[in-house]
Amino acid sequence: MQPGSGVGLRGRSGIISLVQACLKEPPTAERPVVMLLGPRGSGASEAHSMLMEHFGPEHPFAYVNLGGSQSLLPRYALALLARQLERKLPRYGRSHFPLLTLGLLASDQLLRMNSLAEGRRAIQRQLDAFQERSEERYGDYLAAFFEVASGAVGAPDGFSTMALALLQDALRRGRRRLPGRVFGGKYSASAAWYGSHPLTRSQDQWEALVELNLWRHEGDEQQERLDRVLFSAFLEDLRRNTARAFMPRSYLLLLDNSHTEYGRRFLDHLIRARHDDAVVTGTDCDPLTVVASSNRWLPRWGPATGDAWPWRLRGPDRASLQDWHEHRPTRDSDDTWWYPLRLRDLNLDEVRIRIDLELGGNPELAPFTRLTPFVHRLTGGLPRAVRQVLDVLQQSTAPAEDGPGQDRWLRTLPDQTLRVGEDTRTLVDAALGHLLRGFDPVARGALAECAAARDLSVGTRVLSSGETLFGEIRARWLLSPGTITPTLHPWLRRLLLWELGRRPGDWDTVHELLAEHFRTERQPVQAMYHRLAMGCIDEVTDHLLLRFPAVPTPQWISEFSLITSAPNRLPSHGGPLELLAGLAPLRPDQAVDAASAIRGLVAARWVWSDPLADPAMRLNDLIADGFTQLSQLRRNDIVALFNEAERYRHWRHPQTTESEG
Repeated sequence: MQPGSGVGLRGRSGIISLVQACLKEPPTAERPVVMLLGPRGSGASEAHSMLMEHFGPEHPFAYVNLGGSQSLLPRYALALLARQLERKLPRYGRSHFPLLTLGLLASDQLLRMNSLAEGRRAIQRQLDAFQERSEERYGDYLAAFFEVASGAVGAPDGFSTMALALLQDALRRGRRRLPGRVFGGKYSASAAWYGSHPLTRSQDQWEALVELNLWRHEGDEQQERLDRVLFSAFLEDLRRNTARAFMPRSYLLLLDNSHTEYGRRFLDHLIRARHDDAVVTGTDCDPLTVVASSNRWLPRWGPATGDAWPWRLRGPDRASLQDWHEHRPTRDSDDTWWYPLRLRDLNLDEVRIRIDLELGGNPELAPFTRLTPFVHRLTGGLPRAVRQVLDVLQQSTAPAEDGPGQDRWLRTLPDQTLRVGEDTRTLVDAALGHLLRGFDPVARGALAECAAARDLSVGTRVLSSGETLFGEIRARWLLSPGTITPTLHPWLRRLLLWELGRRPGDWDTVHELLAEHFRTERQPVQAMYHRLAMGCIDEVTDHLLLRFPAVPTPQWISEFSLITSAPNRLPSHGGPLELLAGLAPLRPDQAVDAASAIRGLVAARWVWSDPLADPAMRLNDLIADGFTQLSQLRRNDIVALFNEAERYRHWRHPQTTESEG
């Protein structure tokens, strides 16, 4: 991605407006914890990059990747964030974190205090020694945490070069020896805050520091107590910073991949600390503008159905502070602080802009820009999927010019290789490996079978995969948003069906089981959907032929469209006309009647519904002609048939819907 391009947030301008409004609010104003939710590859990391690029040059920000390979304890995350927020900006004075730093120092290594009389001197000497050793080695104490948690500040895929430069500047290690005044002579004022904190038992400031130190070594429950105090110290440091002259009103916190174990712990502590301060004790709210991302439903929100959670997901385009205030739950629950935004897929225009930016400037690749409708129909607009398809096109020897050769090449697109660094895999393996990270081969194989059903809940039930698999998919946001029936995201489903197609026996068995289920349930349209997936064109034709005079035309068209959106296991070579010829060979002497017209229409629409089978939608005219023929064979109610013929003859995106491939 090029710096300043704004690709990552096209169609998501509401997020920028929301963050801007939060940063302009008075320091004590209440702000939401914005959660960007969506499956892996939905663009959350790009969103963090764009926010960093947009606000980073002039506002203090901190970024941490909570999904890295390293275990990131809350204390380490706080140190990394504070170290970045200390960055000096032209408009503001430098921020300091004396309370947090003292708490980290006091709990870092074992403190010893033999008596209260000598406690102050002994503890100060030990703290001085800890601090001096860190400064000699790292430049300043907080920078020492880069040594144990450096992986948490590495930028993932999707970051622009400008965002990377800003992040590197915020992480730059300089010799920032903390002046004595920061601790207010030297530790006394900060230590006093710990002595008066409600979670410390001793009111003596030095005993309180020793208490913190003991908690670090006394098991999980006490370590949890220590983390709570450190979060409280971090928020109090922020409040004190904003109370000074020439300081920002708010600080921007970017928490990527916060669905992990350590990410959830961090968010739990942050929400609890804010709620305790702003609601329980009546302290001013902290000045943090928090944008976190998660590709899993958080357990603290209850079941992934969302039934037990007071929030309903909002879209990113119209996100605003006013919307949050209007829809937030009451302040008697800490759920009041969340603001969940469901990242949506890119629409056709956004995919076109992305492809133009990526390929349009290269004369050799520019012809691929005409594939925008194909890429959008294939991927459903999932940002990472679009990126992966473009990478395959750029790395391959695919015919750039439109024509039969390109059609045949695109038919095999999932099996084309994708190189990412030193890793080379097929597109289908790379994409599924990313989307289904953590799934073992058995679960992945079972999911491919369940993907044969349009309704995933039916697939998991009929094929005896149980509720666990369905729940895991829902918790990972891998269901297609905005649909009544729980359907897999179109990109994920196409890839899984491509894999299932490599197992011909399993393909037929699964679709036969599903067809039998729907026959038993007296849902013939769904049964015919699965019969067509098995290649039973004549059976489907007979069914639709009987329905043609029996139901109103709009209903017949709806049933026809659903049935012919069935997946296929057609040969992996050949363009749309070749595939169609293998299904419904043209016979010059064949009389045109309802049966022949419907049969040809079924075959053409079935091929057309698969973007890999008809990437350029070359069968539009044949489908239009089929509807025209049917209009001539029906005695009444023919307007809908004429309209459908015109719709295909003059196809305009984004009219393509889920039922149309």
